[in-house]
Amino acid sequence: MSELTGLFVVKPESVTATKGKDITFVAKVDSSNLLRKPAMKWLKGKWLDLGSKAGKHLQFKETYDRNTKVYMFILGVYLIRCVPSISSLLSLCQIYTYEMSIIKVVDGDAGGYRCEVTSKDKCDSCTFEVTVQDNSPKYIFCFNCSGDAGEDAGDLDFSALEKKQQVVQEEVDVWEILKAAKPCDYEKIAFEYGITDLRGMLKRLKKMKKVEPKKSDAFLRKLDSAYSVDKGKRIQLSVEVADPNAQVKWLKNGQEIKPSAKYVFESVGNKRTLTINKCNLSDDAAYECVVGEEKSFTEVFVKEPPVTITKLLDDVHTVVGEKVEFEVEVSEEGASVRWMKDGVELNRETAGSKYRFKKDGKRHILIINEATKEDIGMYYAFTNGGESKAELEVEDKELEVLQSIADLTVKSAEQAVFKCEVSDEKVTGKWFKDGVEVQPSDRIKMTHIGRIHKLTIDDVKASDAGDYTFVPDGYALSLSAKLNFLEIKIDYVPRQDPPKIHLDTSGTGNKNTITVVAGNKLRLDVEITGEPAPTVCWMKGDQVVAEAEGRVRVETRKTLSSFVIEGAEKPDEGHYSITVTNPAGEDKAELFIKIVDVPNPPENVKCTSVGEDSAMITWDPPAFDGGVPVKGYLMERKKVGSSRWTKLNFDVYESTTYEAKKMIEGVLYEMRVFAVNGIGISQPSTNSKPFMPIAPTSEPTRLMVDDVTDTTCALKWRPPEKIGAGGIDGYIIEYCKEGSDNWVQANEEPVGKNQYRVKGLPVGEKMLFRVVAVNIAGRSPPATLSQAVTIREIMENPKIRLPRHLRTKLISLVGEKVNLVIPFQVKRAHSGKYTLSVQIENMSDSADIHIQVVEKPGPPIAVHVTEVWGFNAALEWKPPKDDGNCDIIGYTIEKADMKTKEWFMVYEHNRRPSCTVSDLVMGNEYSFRVFSENICGLSDEPGISKNTAIITKTGLAYKPPPFKEKDISSSPKFTAPLVDRSVVAGYATAISCAVRGHPKPKIIWMKNNMIIGEDPKYLMQNKQGVLTLNIRKPSLFDGGRYSCRAINDLGQDEVQSRSWPGPGQVSLTAFNKAQHDKSPSPQP
Repeated sequence: MSELTGLFVVKPESVTATKGKDITFVAKVDSSNLLRKPAMKWLKGKWLDLGSKAGKHLQFKETYDRNTKVYMFILGVYLIRCVPSISSLLSLCQIYTYEMSIIKVVDGDAGGYRCEVTSKDKCDSCTFEVTVQDNSPKYIFCFNCSGDAGEDAGDLDFSALEKKQQVVQEEVDVWEILKAAKPCDYEKIAFEYGITDLRGMLKRLKKMKKVEPKKSDAFLRKLDSAYSVDKGKRIQLSVEVADPNAQVKWLKNGQEIKPSAKYVFESVGNKRTLTINKCNLSDDAAYECVVGEEKSFTEVFVKEPPVTITKLLDDVHTVVGEKVEFEVEVSEEGASVRWMKDGVELNRETAGSKYRFKKDGKRHILIINEATKEDIGMYYAFTNGGESKAELEVEDKELEVLQSIADLTVKSAEQAVFKCEVSDEKVTGKWFKDGVEVQPSDRIKMTHIGRIHKLTIDDVKASDAGDYTFVPDGYALSLSAKLNFLEIKIDYVPRQDPPKIHLDTSGTGNKNTITVVAGNKLRLDVEITGEPAPTVCWMKGDQVVAEAEGRVRVETRKTLSSFVIEGAEKPDEGHYSITVTNPAGEDKAELFIKIVDVPNPPENVKCTSVGEDSAMITWDPPAFDGGVPVKGYLMERKKVGSSRWTKLNFDVYESTTYEAKKMIEGVLYEMRVFAVNGIGISQPSTNSKPFMPIAPTSEPTRLMVDDVTDTTCALKWRPPEKIGAGGIDGYIIEYCKEGSDNWVQANEEPVGKNQYRVKGLPVGEKMLFRVVAVNIAGRSPPATLSQAVTIREIMENPKIRLPRHLRTKLISLVGEKVNLVIPFQVKRAHSGKYTLSVQIENMSDSADIHIQVVEKPGPPIAVHVTEVWGFNAALEWKPPKDDGNCDIIGYTIEKADMKTKEWFMVYEHNRRPSCTVSDLVMGNEYSFRVFSENICGLSDEPGISKNTAIITKTGLAYKPPPFKEKDISSSPKFTAPLVDRSVVAGYATAISCAVRGHPKPKIIWMKNNMIIGEDPKYLMQNKQGVLTLNIRKPSLFDGGRYSCRAINDLGQDEVQSRSWPGPGQVSLTAFNKAQHDKSPSPQP
């Protein structure tokens, strides 16, 4: 709850404005004691937020002086001045100043206004009024508002009504007209005379009517002039009538209300009550209570609750150029959400093309297309009932070299091409030769297509030889290669030269080893010399590489042989050789082509341990490193059920064990890992099993010994005081001998109960016991007994419990009888003969007492049906194993029909272990049960028969008449026609009809006599013969004549249109919503 404090140092004042002029209101707020920037709202009446009306007529401004920390908020030409006593204070305070301006004041601007300022747990508000006067001879109405105006006030700009008002030349007393009018006509009169503050008008009418009360014969107490209720709440409208037997009618907007679950009528004595349950916006209306000829009027206003945020924003960590989305979810669809960045509001006018705003039901999304360093900051989402914030962090994106430039050796007049490829296609760069920037010309061209940068030199000259470098703009990176110029000397003396292979692999690292990234193209140009021209043969192992079109091929020219691999693959790796021969000799060179790629994903990602807000993650290196050593790993995590992964590191992590921190206890997470080598980043690993950061519980409490025998010990305890989000999976009990630390676990699986009996303990030993709680996070600290327990059976010493009157000395006269009654609880084992001896001096006597302790017997055993004949059944059973320590005096037999399962007594006090049950019903199946009986009563459990007795029917046979199946086949027939529709473009619609026929007819929908196929725009449904064609988001092109045809083996039928001459056609007219808003609604 916000605390009401005095934040205003300058408040807006009430003014009288001239119609057609501008007016400005100023409010200043002291923020020196606030932790964050205050939020200002300008309201008209009680609920109407003027921020949603901003435009040409209403303008808002906010200023802030960084030297004095002053913000300003303004409304018109009349500037509200502060009193002199606070002018000196403004220079010492941190002040926000807000301005609200009304441009060209109209009559509708009159009324009560309020400005509210809030900052976290502090708030303040002030009210002021605007009175509009017109110096022209036209009538105006100015009245003070109660501050209850809301959205019913309508638009503030009623300039369209000025034309009507200019016609009236004489003043009209609108209040006299309103006093004489019915409440249902109030809105019409207010619109005619330019009154927009309806609640203020109703309150003034109420005061005027109190001045001149009118005696009512039918009502003792009428309805109040207006009621207010929150949306979803209940409201009661009550009156008191003069006649307790009078009947009343309730009307809503002139229509009689019928009793229902929503509208409840009550009549108690003279009081009549209307209860409206679960009010919604449709209940915002005028209500009447009618008694005979008299009526009582009122109006109900329904207030909507504030919109709250149900799903908060999440912090985002990304790199430059990536797309960023902030998503928030609110409590109601269609709610207004304001976005701000570091205190500056973002909207469609100010954000430009950098930000996009998206709404999807209750979800509101702020999209940043390409993140930059300038986007770093705190982002806020505001509703009228809550707010949320999230931080955006943006880091520079590293540039990767996918293909570097290679050294070239070219001859005079040939073409030299330097090519490189980087990871970002938007990166530009410059080419340098020997440190001097290369300038384009007719012979030198520089191109940039996607991620590939090329430098092409045509007609190479000796001056072009040198070191060439490509430098990407904005990155501390350079790629270098050398251009070697090959001079050709022509010898006119004919001679034979042995062939020579000029193979340059100096730039590839290892001698005669060429490394190629998988998927890239390899072109190896080998210069060959020799006279006459030698023949060339390329081989991979023992196989000759053919000179033909294909992915791996050889291209041969006079002095140059090129080995080409398009889209290098792992099987292309291996040893290759080139052999050149001519009559003068032979030359051979061998080389090894190595194919490298990104590594495989890491394997076996799992969580080995968890903490309160952390988890230890391990994984195995990838099975294939891509031919290049793995540099490290990148980790990501996400919540289970979410689709958004969060990066945990931007620099490669070299170890295969990682501790993930800053997690929420009790939330399930998943992890995945990427492997990184010199070529790039692998695909993600499979997700780890879900894990939950939790902490172990505290130790169990109140551990104590419950019972001890010669080999066991029973323990009991209470649950831990701190359990946490992981709960308790069970308890582990351990024991050891006193003086030893070798603890032995007593139970293999954790026990769920708070007690356990440890068995198999050595007799006479002193043992220590401890209990630990176990959950997914591991073991808790142990709860240990403070003293050792000796393992031996505790025997209860014999004790006689005397009554209280026998605990003192018993005094009796000589010759009197002495009766001693000593109570004790008996058991079956106490049955037997007891001897009582009495001795006085040397004389004694004794008597024997026989005690038999009895209880109820057990159930009879082996109850079964031995024979069934006619309507009779014979039963037999055996006496119970436990007779209750006395004789069985009889048995009680009951029967039950298997259909009803209800038991009825057949015999009582039956002495034999058998009986015959008669008068059974033919066609029924019976079950029987038997109770045994002794002097204590019937046994608690009966003996139930193992089999049942079925009384079969004899001599009766039912012959049903033959069944003749009715032929229900019929040709299709439409029972409900199509109806013409007019719809708004962009809103889904549907047309429907009904058909019957057997077999089930095939349905064909047509538009303008053309069959509609499997177009995803249309959804065709057939539910029990009701045919529906759903059209998703129709446009103007979807308008036309639609028809439906049904066909089966017996014939066909088409639905007939009522407004078009053609058979089976319906008209669908679509129009833009903007046109619909400006024109009257079309008639169907």
